[in-house]
Amino acid sequence: MKENHSVKNCTSASNKGLSALTRDYRNYLLLEKSFSNNTIDAYLRDLEKLYSFLSGMNLAPQEVKIHHLRAFSAMLHDLGIEPRSVARILSGVRSFYHFLLVDHQIEDNPTELLESPKIGFYLPTVLTVDEIDRMIACIDLSKKEGSRNRAIIETLYSCGLRVSELCNLKLSNLYLDEGYIRVLGKGNKERLAPISPRAINELQNYFYDRNLWDIPAAYSDYVFITVRRSIKNIGRIMVFHLIKELAEAAQIQKNISPHTLRHSFATHLLEGGADLRAIAAMLGHESITTTEIYTHVDRSRLRQEIIDHHPRNIKYRERNKFFH
Repeated sequence: MKENHSVKNCTSASNKGLSALTRDYRNYLLLEKSFSNNTIDAYLRDLEKLYSFLSGMNLAPQEVKIHHLRAFSAMLHDLGIEPRSVARILSGVRSFYHFLLVDHQIEDNPTELLESPKIGFYLPTVLTVDEIDRMIACIDLSKKEGSRNRAIIETLYSCGLRVSELCNLKLSNLYLDEGYIRVLGKGNKERLAPISPRAINELQNYFYDRNLWDIPAAYSDYVFITVRRSIKNIGRIMVFHLIKELAEAAQIQKNISPHTLRHSFATHLLEGGADLRAIAAMLGHESITTTEIYTHVDRSRLRQEIIDHHPRNIKYRERNKFFH
Protein backbone atom coordinates (compact mmCIF):
# COMPACT_ATOMS: atom_id res chain seq x y z
CA MET A 1 0.00 0.00 0.00
CA LYS A 2 1.35 3.39 -0.97
CA GLU A 3 1.82 6.24 1.44
CA ASN A 4 -0.84 8.59 0.06
CA HIS A 5 -1.58 10.40 3.27
CA SER A 6 -0.62 14.03 3.85
CA VAL A 7 1.28 15.38 6.80
CA LYS A 8 1.15 18.96 7.97
CA ASN A 9 4.47 20.79 7.88
CA CYS A 10 5.03 22.07 11.39
CA THR A 11 8.31 23.83 10.68
CA SER A 12 6.65 26.98 9.38
CA ALA A 13 7.76 30.48 10.21
CA SER A 14 5.06 30.62 12.88
CA ASN A 15 6.87 27.97 14.86
CA LYS A 16 10.36 29.38 15.25
CA GLY A 17 11.32 26.85 17.94
CA LEU A 18 10.80 23.88 15.64
CA SER A 19 12.38 25.74 12.73
CA ALA A 20 15.58 26.32 14.72
CA LEU A 21 15.54 22.72 15.97
CA THR A 22 15.14 21.39 12.45
CA ARG A 23 17.94 23.61 11.19
CA ASP A 24 20.29 22.42 13.94
CA TYR A 25 19.37 18.79 13.29
CA ARG A 26 19.98 19.23 9.56
CA ASN A 27 23.43 20.67 10.29
CA TYR A 28 24.13 17.69 12.56
CA LEU A 29 23.20 15.22 9.79
CA LEU A 30 25.29 17.13 7.26
CA LEU A 31 28.37 17.97 9.30
CA GLU A 32 28.55 15.22 11.93
CA LYS A 33 27.04 12.28 10.04
CA SER A 34 28.13 13.36 6.53
CA PHE A 35 24.81 12.26 5.06
CA SER A 36 23.91 13.13 1.47
CA ASN A 37 21.26 15.76 0.73
CA ASN A 38 18.83 13.06 -0.38
CA THR A 39 19.24 11.16 2.89
CA ILE A 40 18.89 14.34 4.94
CA ASP A 41 15.70 15.30 3.12
CA ALA A 42 14.26 11.84 3.86
CA TYR A 43 15.11 12.18 7.58
CA LEU A 44 13.49 15.62 7.73
CA ARG A 45 10.33 14.39 6.01
CA ASP A 46 10.04 11.72 8.69
CA LEU A 47 10.63 14.35 11.35
CA GLU A 48 7.73 16.41 9.97
CA LYS A 49 5.46 13.43 10.58
CA LEU A 50 6.52 13.39 14.22
CA TYR A 51 6.07 17.17 14.52
CA SER A 52 2.55 16.87 13.11
CA PHE A 53 1.66 14.17 15.63
CA LEU A 54 3.10 16.13 18.57
CA SER A 55 1.32 19.34 17.57
CA GLY A 56 -2.02 17.61 18.13
CA MET A 57 -0.93 16.82 21.68
CA ASN A 58 0.63 20.24 22.39
CA LEU A 59 3.94 18.55 23.09
CA ALA A 60 7.44 19.79 22.36
CA PRO A 61 9.86 17.13 21.06
CA GLN A 62 11.89 17.45 24.27
CA GLU A 63 8.84 16.50 26.36
CA VAL A 64 8.19 13.21 24.61
CA LYS A 65 8.09 9.92 26.54
CA ILE A 66 8.09 6.34 25.31
CA HIS A 67 4.29 6.02 25.43
CA HIS A 68 3.96 9.02 23.11
CA LEU A 69 6.28 7.38 20.60
CA ARG A 70 4.38 4.10 20.78
CA ALA A 71 1.18 6.03 20.06
CA PHE A 72 2.96 7.69 17.12
CA SER A 73 3.99 4.28 15.79
CA ALA A 74 0.42 3.03 16.13
CA MET A 75 -0.84 6.09 14.24
CA LEU A 76 1.51 5.35 11.35
CA HIS A 77 0.12 1.81 11.20
CA ASP A 78 -3.47 3.10 11.28
CA LEU A 79 -2.68 5.38 8.33
CA GLY A 80 -1.93 2.27 6.31
CA ILE A 81 1.82 2.75 6.07
CA GLU A 82 3.62 -0.53 5.39
CA PRO A 83 5.71 -2.00 8.23
CA ARG A 84 8.96 -1.51 6.34
CA SER A 85 8.20 2.20 5.90
CA VAL A 86 7.17 2.51 9.56
CA ALA A 87 10.49 0.95 10.57
CA ARG A 88 12.33 3.48 8.40
CA ILE A 89 10.42 6.41 9.93
CA LEU A 90 11.12 5.19 13.46
CA SER A 91 14.79 4.85 12.57
CA GLY A 92 14.75 8.52 11.66
CA VAL A 93 13.04 9.36 14.95
CA ARG A 94 15.77 7.48 16.85
CA SER A 95 18.40 9.50 15.00
CA PHE A 96 16.63 12.74 15.94
CA TYR A 97 16.49 11.87 19.64
CA HIS A 98 20.11 10.79 19.60
CA PHE A 99 20.87 14.29 18.32
CA LEU A 100 18.82 15.86 21.12
CA LEU A 101 20.73 13.76 23.64
CA VAL A 102 24.21 14.65 22.39
CA ASP A 103 23.10 18.29 22.10
CA HIS A 104 22.11 18.18 25.82
CA GLN A 105 18.50 19.09 25.07
CA ILE A 106 17.22 15.96 26.82
CA GLU A 107 18.62 13.87 29.66
CA ASP A 108 17.14 10.51 28.68
CA ASN A 109 16.53 9.08 25.24
CA PRO A 110 12.84 8.03 24.99
CA THR A 111 13.51 5.85 21.92
CA GLU A 112 15.67 3.32 23.79
CA LEU A 113 12.69 1.02 24.35
CA LEU A 114 10.92 1.87 21.10
CA GLU A 115 10.33 -1.26 19.03
CA SER A 116 10.06 -1.33 15.27
CA PRO A 117 7.32 -3.38 13.60
CA LYS A 118 8.25 -6.89 12.59
CA ILE A 119 8.87 -7.17 8.89
CA GLY A 120 9.18 -10.34 6.90
CA PHE A 121 12.44 -11.47 5.39
CA TYR A 122 12.90 -9.62 2.12
CA LEU A 123 14.62 -11.15 -0.87
CA PRO A 124 15.55 -8.57 -3.49
CA THR A 125 14.49 -8.95 -7.10
CA VAL A 126 17.38 -10.24 -9.20
CA LEU A 127 17.82 -10.31 -12.96
CA THR A 128 19.41 -13.19 -14.80
CA VAL A 129 22.40 -12.57 -17.06
CA ASP A 130 20.14 -13.30 -20.04
CA GLU A 131 17.64 -10.66 -18.91
CA ILE A 132 20.40 -8.06 -18.56
CA ASP A 133 21.68 -8.95 -22.04
CA ARG A 134 18.14 -8.59 -23.43
CA MET A 135 17.83 -5.12 -21.88
CA ILE A 136 21.13 -4.03 -23.43
CA ALA A 137 20.06 -5.47 -26.81
CA CYS A 138 16.98 -3.23 -26.73
CA ILE A 139 19.07 -0.04 -26.68
CA ASP A 140 18.90 1.83 -29.99
CA LEU A 141 22.48 2.79 -30.89
CA SER A 142 21.25 5.05 -33.68
CA LYS A 143 20.02 7.51 -31.05
CA LYS A 144 22.33 10.14 -29.63
CA GLU A 145 22.13 8.66 -26.12
CA GLY A 146 22.39 5.01 -27.25
CA SER A 147 26.06 4.40 -26.44
CA ARG A 148 25.64 6.26 -23.14
CA ASN A 149 22.74 4.04 -22.12
CA ARG A 150 24.71 0.87 -22.86
CA ALA A 151 27.57 2.21 -20.74
CA ILE A 152 25.14 3.02 -17.92
CA ILE A 153 23.72 -0.51 -17.76
CA GLU A 154 27.14 -2.17 -17.97
CA THR A 155 28.65 0.13 -15.32
CA LEU A 156 25.76 -0.37 -12.90
CA TYR A 157 25.94 -4.14 -13.29
CA SER A 158 29.73 -4.49 -13.56
CA CYS A 159 30.51 -2.39 -10.49
CA GLY A 160 27.39 -2.88 -8.34
CA LEU A 161 26.90 0.87 -7.99
CA ARG A 162 24.09 2.71 -6.29
CA VAL A 163 22.30 4.99 -8.75
CA SER A 164 23.53 8.10 -6.89
CA GLU A 165 27.10 6.81 -7.20
CA LEU A 166 26.64 6.37 -10.94
CA CYS A 167 25.17 9.87 -11.39
CA ASN A 168 28.04 11.47 -9.48
CA LEU A 169 30.81 9.44 -11.11
CA LYS A 170 33.61 11.68 -12.44
CA LEU A 171 36.04 11.21 -15.31
CA SER A 172 38.82 11.96 -12.84
CA ASN A 173 37.71 8.92 -10.82
CA LEU A 174 38.22 6.46 -13.68
CA TYR A 175 41.35 4.30 -13.75
CA LEU A 176 40.40 2.19 -16.73
CA ASP A 177 43.94 1.09 -17.56
CA GLU A 178 44.14 -0.43 -14.07
CA GLY A 179 40.57 -1.75 -14.23
CA TYR A 180 39.20 0.30 -11.30
CA ILE A 181 36.95 3.27 -10.60
CA ARG A 182 36.88 5.40 -7.45
CA VAL A 183 33.38 5.63 -6.02
CA LEU A 184 32.04 8.17 -3.54
CA GLY A 185 29.49 6.23 -1.48
CA LYS A 186 27.27 6.86 1.50
CA GLY A 187 28.69 9.17 4.14
CA ASN A 188 31.21 10.49 1.58
CA LYS A 189 33.21 7.29 1.98
CA GLU A 190 35.39 6.39 -0.98
CA ARG A 191 36.11 2.91 -2.28
CA LEU A 192 37.82 1.40 -5.29
CA ALA A 193 35.50 -0.79 -7.35
CA PRO A 194 36.76 -3.18 -10.05
CA ILE A 195 35.22 -2.63 -13.48
CA SER A 196 34.88 -5.35 -16.09
CA PRO A 197 36.55 -5.23 -19.53
CA ARG A 198 33.10 -5.24 -21.15
CA ALA A 199 32.02 -2.17 -19.16
CA ILE A 200 35.31 -0.45 -20.02
CA ASN A 201 34.67 -1.13 -23.70
CA GLU A 202 31.15 0.34 -23.47
CA LEU A 203 32.51 3.42 -21.70
CA GLN A 204 35.15 3.96 -24.38
CA ASN A 205 32.51 3.63 -27.12
CA TYR A 206 30.37 6.18 -25.27
CA PHE A 207 33.31 8.58 -24.93
CA TYR A 208 33.61 8.79 -28.75
CA ASP A 209 30.10 10.29 -28.81
CA ARG A 210 30.50 12.27 -25.60
CA ASN A 211 33.54 14.09 -26.98
CA LEU A 212 31.31 15.58 -29.68
CA TRP A 213 28.93 17.19 -27.18
CA ASP A 214 29.26 20.80 -26.09
CA ILE A 215 29.31 20.18 -22.34
CA PRO A 216 29.36 23.19 -19.97
CA ALA A 217 32.49 23.45 -17.84
CA ALA A 218 30.51 22.89 -14.63
CA TYR A 219 29.58 19.37 -15.81
CA SER A 220 32.63 18.49 -17.90
CA ASP A 221 34.06 16.08 -15.32
CA TYR A 222 30.86 14.04 -14.93
CA VAL A 223 30.90 10.73 -16.79
CA PHE A 224 27.22 10.44 -17.65
CA ILE A 225 25.64 13.48 -19.28
CA THR A 226 22.06 14.22 -20.35
CA VAL A 227 21.53 15.15 -23.99
CA ARG A 228 17.89 16.23 -23.90
CA ARG A 229 16.98 19.84 -23.19
CA SER A 230 19.82 21.11 -20.99
CA ILE A 231 23.20 19.37 -20.94
CA LYS A 232 24.26 18.39 -17.42
CA ASN A 233 25.07 15.30 -15.37
CA ILE A 234 22.38 12.66 -15.50
CA GLY A 235 19.91 12.41 -12.60
CA ARG A 236 18.53 9.47 -10.66
CA ILE A 237 15.01 9.82 -12.05
CA MET A 238 16.25 9.64 -15.63
CA VAL A 239 18.22 6.47 -14.88
CA PHE A 240 15.15 4.98 -13.16
CA HIS A 241 12.99 5.66 -16.22
CA LEU A 242 15.67 4.25 -18.52
CA ILE A 243 15.73 0.97 -16.58
CA LYS A 244 11.93 0.75 -16.61
CA GLU A 245 11.75 1.39 -20.36
CA LEU A 246 14.41 -1.19 -21.17
CA ALA A 247 12.78 -3.81 -18.95
CA GLU A 248 9.47 -3.25 -20.71
CA ALA A 249 11.11 -3.41 -24.15
CA ALA A 250 12.84 -6.66 -23.14
CA GLN A 251 9.48 -8.05 -21.93
CA ILE A 252 10.76 -8.54 -18.39
CA GLN A 253 7.81 -8.84 -16.02
CA LYS A 254 9.75 -8.19 -12.81
CA ASN A 255 9.37 -4.90 -10.94
CA ILE A 256 12.89 -3.54 -11.24
CA SER A 257 14.86 -0.36 -10.64
CA PRO A 258 18.53 0.68 -10.97
CA HIS A 259 19.13 -0.99 -7.58
CA THR A 260 18.09 -4.32 -9.13
CA LEU A 261 21.31 -4.33 -11.13
CA ARG A 262 23.25 -3.86 -7.88
CA HIS A 263 21.37 -6.81 -6.35
CA SER A 264 22.08 -8.86 -9.47
CA PHE A 265 25.78 -7.99 -9.37
CA ALA A 266 26.12 -9.21 -5.77
CA THR A 267 23.99 -12.32 -6.25
CA HIS A 268 25.83 -13.44 -9.38
CA LEU A 269 29.20 -12.94 -7.70
CA LEU A 270 28.12 -15.00 -4.72
CA GLU A 271 26.73 -17.77 -6.91
CA GLY A 272 30.02 -17.74 -8.82
CA GLY A 273 31.93 -18.46 -5.62
CA ALA A 274 33.07 -14.97 -4.58
CA ASP A 275 33.82 -14.40 -0.88
CA LEU A 276 31.06 -12.59 1.03
CA ARG A 277 33.52 -10.14 2.58
CA ALA A 278 34.92 -9.25 -0.84
CA ILE A 279 31.39 -8.57 -2.09
CA ALA A 280 30.70 -6.39 0.98
CA ALA A 281 33.83 -4.35 0.21
CA MET A 282 32.86 -3.91 -3.44
CA LEU A 283 29.35 -2.79 -2.47
CA GLY A 284 30.64 -0.38 0.17
CA HIS A 285 28.77 -2.09 3.03
CA GLU A 286 30.04 -1.17 6.49
CA SER A 287 28.78 -4.43 7.97
CA ILE A 288 28.83 -7.85 6.39
CA THR A 289 25.38 -8.49 7.87
CA THR A 290 24.00 -6.13 5.21
CA THR A 291 25.55 -8.29 2.52
CA GLU A 292 24.22 -11.57 3.93
CA ILE A 293 20.89 -11.01 2.19
CA TYR A 294 22.61 -12.21 -0.99
CA THR A 295 23.15 -15.68 0.40
CA HIS A 296 19.81 -16.72 -1.09
CA VAL A 297 21.21 -19.22 -3.58
CA ASP A 298 18.66 -21.41 -5.31
CA ARG A 299 17.65 -24.59 -3.56
CA SER A 300 18.88 -26.92 -6.26
CA ARG A 301 22.40 -25.46 -6.11
CA LEU A 302 22.41 -25.62 -2.31
CA ARG A 303 21.21 -29.23 -2.42
CA GLN A 304 23.95 -30.14 -4.89
CA GLU A 305 26.60 -28.53 -2.65
CA ILE A 306 25.43 -30.69 0.26
CA ILE A 307 25.40 -33.83 -1.89
CA ASP A 308 28.90 -33.12 -3.19
CA HIS A 309 30.60 -32.13 0.07
CA HIS A 310 28.82 -33.64 3.07
CA PRO A 311 31.14 -36.33 4.55
CA ARG A 312 28.36 -38.95 4.80
CA ASN A 313 27.54 -38.51 1.11
CA ILE A 314 31.24 -38.77 0.19
CA LYS A 315 31.57 -42.04 2.13
CA TYR A 316 28.38 -43.36 0.52
CA ARG A 317 29.71 -42.64 -2.99
CA GLU A 318 33.07 -44.23 -2.17
CA ARG A 319 31.39 -47.34 -0.80
CA ASN A 320 29.06 -47.80 -3.72
CA LYS A 321 31.21 -46.81 -6.68
CA PHE A 322 32.36 -50.41 -7.05
CA PHE A 323 28.79 -51.55 -7.69
CA HIS A 324 28.25 -49.26 -10.69
